[in-house]
Amino acid sequence: MACKCRAYFDFDFVTPGYDQIVRLLKSLPGLGFRSAERIALHLLVEKSEKLDQLVNQLKDASSTIGACESCGNLSEGDICSICLDLERLGETICVVENVPDLFAMERSGAYRGKYHVLHGKLSPIRGVGPEQLNLDSLSKKINGDGIKEVILALGNDMEGEATCHYLKEVIIADRPISVSRIGFGLPSGGNVTFADEVTLRSALDGRTKLNQ
Repeated sequence: MACKCRAYFDFDFVTPGYDQIVRLLKSLPGLGFRSAERIALHLLVEKSEKLDQLVNQLKDASSTIGACESCGNLSEGDICSICLDLERLGETICVVENVPDLFAMERSGAYRGKYHVLHGKLSPIRGVGPEQLNLDSLSKKINGDGIKEVILALGNDMEGEATCHYLKEVIIADRPISVSRIGFGLPSGGNVTFADEVTLRSALDGRTKLNQ
């Protein structure tokens, strides 16, 4: 049955400025209307002294933080701290879909190698092909010397499966590199970002080899 009430944004008591802020916040990933409303009220009314600080920090960050040229992680320079860390295992690359997945892997403490962030996964329905993913620098790493294993830490869904298949068959192909995929402990359709530390440790320890 269709709802007969008017949309929230149509009510007269909502000021145009507040209305626009809630709309913009709601458009961010992971934020619904109620969360957007609470954040807007918190910044504008309850804790207004934080608003200028947040605005200034976002402006500064937008000009100083970008993607690492090597792996795609967040960085305040050309290369991120993980890629520059000489104590990391340089012979292993863990491929993840996005930066939050990298953060989740780091919090688990189960992996001490290097990373590569794709910034997405293959999805023909949404118009995401190989050219939209961060694959050039990955190909350069694999074509270079020293890489012995590529761990595919992608979501356990159809798009993740398709991306893993493409990486194995096209990017890595017949190179003498071990290819494995985490999966143990991740539910069907699950995403690395939302997995707990114990699950990620189990998924990494129980990774399945995709080639011989």
